[in-house]
This record gives sequence, structure tokens and C-alpha cells, in this order.
Amino acid sequence: MADKPTRDGFGEGLLELGRTNPSVVALSGDLEDSARAIWFKKEFPARFFSVGIAEQDMIGTAAGLALMGKIPFACSFSQFVTGKALEQMRLAVCYQRLNVKIAGSHGGLSVGADGATAESLEEFAILRSLPEMAVVVPCDALEARKAAIAAAAYPGPVFLRLGRAPTPLVTTPDDPCAIGRANVLRDGADVSLVACGIMVAHALGAAELLAKDGVSARVINLHTIKPIDRATLLAAARDTGAIVTAEEHSVVGGLGSAVAEVLVQEHPVPMRFVGVKDRFGTSGDPAQLLKAFGLMPEDIVKAAKDLLRLKKTAVGSRL
Repeated sequence: MADKPTRDGFGEGLLELGRTNPSVVALSGDLEDSARAIWFKKEFPARFFSVGIAEQDMIGTAAGLALMGKIPFACSFSQFVTGKALEQMRLAVCYQRLNVKIAGSHGGLSVGADGATAESLEEFAILRSLPEMAVVVPCDALEARKAAIAAAAYPGPVFLRLGRAPTPLVTTPDDPCAIGRANVLRDGADVSLVACGIMVAHALGAAELLAKDGVSARVINLHTIKPIDRATLLAAARDTGAIVTAEEHSVVGGLGSAVAEVLVQEHPVPMRFVGVKDRFGTSGDPAQLLKAFGLMPEDIVKAAKDLLRLKKTAVGSRL
């Protein structure tokens, strides 16, 4: 199957929810086309609310709809909704533990030509620090459709991080997508590669490259950053003794930080973090940006081999 943006999968899931759950409504800050909520709008115009370029109002309105028993999906660019409506998400939604779902499209560097002002690289760190907020980052369009459906059934606030650029399909229609439960896509014994979003495909590519050098890499699709799957991460740490995290996000406070917070308390192992190194993005072709910022399979391979050398040295020092 052809590559497909995760925002398309979300739009398909939202439309399916509209047909099966009359409580589901949708809102947009004048970006329903970009977030693919426009498909829902066309079929269910009476259940769609356009608030204009007013993300704070959108979240406040979504909170009110939730108080009336609806399941609102508020849709915008990830950077706009997390940057402009943080107070409303914190107090109107999370503080009251309301059943609001927020779809942040155009996340990460792969927004491309829109440049640094629209490339959200901080939302994992911001949103996982909010009490009650679940943070979900689908790895492909198939998983994004399932994540939208799972979000509707999940009690409380959920943030879905979606992408604009076409992403390889690495899951199947039958693969599960349960919020809070990671999926092991490939088993391995030497090192674990833990990734989310578009970086899951890159982690699988890295595992193939490592296999050519005789390295067995486990690949974990950590699509839910919060609540995090502690059991799967601890099993990977115990089985492989080394973990590389990979995310299209800042390494400050993101997926890598979340994984490290789990492991350092119960089973510390050597780690490396593949992600954006404490800087803003820039305008450019998505593929070129991922390469320039060190988010390619080869960068994951380099990090994994670094860890393997460290493991070998540590073992030798104990002999």
C-alpha cells in the first residue's frame, strides 16, 4: 500500500465515529481541511462547530460540549493548539477531567515548508506534564484511524499527534491499538529501539541494517507516551540491556525522557536518544529535514552501535 499521512487515518476514524456514535462532535479552528475533520463536517454538518482562528475558544467550547455529555474532537495544527490554548487545556479540560479529545495535526519536522513557527517539537513535553492528559502518537495512517476510535472510548482528555507528510504503513488492519499499551513489532536480543510516529518506520529500517551486521534489535512502537507501558519497557531493558529512543520531537522532555523516567527507577540500562537536539525547526523538504536533523535509520543504527560498544566494555570490565 502507498504511503499515507497519519492525519488521513485520523479523518477516516473520526468519520467512522460519526457514523457509529451520535455523541461524537467535532470542532476546528479554521483548519478542518488540514486536520481532515472536513470529511466529518461534510457528512455531519449539524455536529460540527467552526470557531474560526481562536484555539482558546475552541478548547473552551469543547469543554462545554463535554459537560453536556458529548465527545468532542477539537482539531487544529499541533503547534497552534498546544501553544495558544495551554491554559484552557490545563484548567477547562484536565483540571475537570473532561472527556475532550484534541487532534494536533502537522506535528514535527515533516511539516516541511511551513517552517519553524508551525513545526511543533515540544508538545510531548508540554502535554504529558498535564495531569489526566493522555498523549498518543500513531505511527501510520492505519494506526491513526484506530487511535481516533480508541480515544473516543477512553475516559478523559486525550491528545493525538498527527503528521502532514505521507508515512509508510508499518502496521496491518488487524494490529491492536490500545491506549497505554505498546506494540512490539520485531523481537530482538541485543538492543531495543523504542519509537513513535514516523520514527517507527525508521526504527524498523534501522533494525534491518543492524541485522546485516549480526545485531538483533527489538523494535517497540510506543504509540502512547502517556500513560506509558512500563511492563513492555522494563521487559525490553531486562532482555536486551540497551535502549535507543527515536522521536520526531525535541529530546528535552519527550519520548526518550519518558522512557528514561521509567527505567531509572526500576531497571537502569545504557540509553541513547535520537531526536531534535534542543533547537527549533526550519523550512525545507520533509525528507531533507529529517536527514539534516539526524532522524534517519542510519542515525538510529549509529546510536545502537554506540550502546553495543558500551555494553561490551562494561562486560569486559567485570571479567
